[in-house]
Amino acid sequence: MGSIYLIRHGQASFGADDYDVLSPIGIRQAEVLGAHLAQLGLRIDRSVSGDLRRQQHTATAALTQLTRAGLQAPALEIDAAFNEFDADAVIRALLPDLLPEEPEALHVLRNAAQNRAEFQRLFARLIGRWISGEHDKPGLQSWQGFVEQVQGGLLRLLEQAESKQNIAVFTSGGTITALLHLITGVPPAQAFELNWQIVNTSLSCLKFRGNQVSLASFNSHVHLQLLKTPELITYR
Repeated sequence: MGSIYLIRHGQASFGADDYDVLSPIGIRQAEVLGAHLAQLGLRIDRSVSGDLRRQQHTATAALTQLTRAGLQAPALEIDAAFNEFDADAVIRALLPDLLPEEPEALHVLRNAAQNRAEFQRLFARLIGRWISGEHDKPGLQSWQGFVEQVQGGLLRLLEQAESKQNIAVFTSGGTITALLHLITGVPPAQAFELNWQIVNTSLSCLKFRGNQVSLASFNSHVHLQLLKTPELITYR
């Protein structure tokens, strides 16, 4: 069987003007991941990333550690199917209908870094509306549309894959969530409960034979735990 390693990007710049940039902690997480893979002697036959900067930066920082250890580091391929869904667009489209119930929501979302717990509660409510399919808006990618995007990326991987290949996919939490939904059949709401637990640079492993795919492991972040440095375990 072959293996697809789903790797969530390192910590991004939550609350900054540009979220799509790794923080210093995010860069360190990616380097630790790469060193861990090198220590395992894991052969990576292909590496794929979405086209977001935080995904690509995580990939290059990790793969550089493999090269430094004298291991093969394949050229990074880009497939936008593994991009994250546009969370800002979801918030902009669905927030107006929520404001009568949550009059402080706009203030919280504009000051997310100072209101992390409340931001998460509101974001989860908005995501719940998005995945229900009952609040679709013109111009906003639907949950079903996002799932189909991710499924297309997975099918391309499988069509191009060779038996027993190890493929690293540097992606995002929502993309991993969509794959969990597709592969295990877990309902979207439950899949997003798992989403909130996905650690930056964690590994989830899919096993494949032909077009048959199964989930082998989820959200492993032992490479961070072994350092006994709690600040390296982050979720955004």
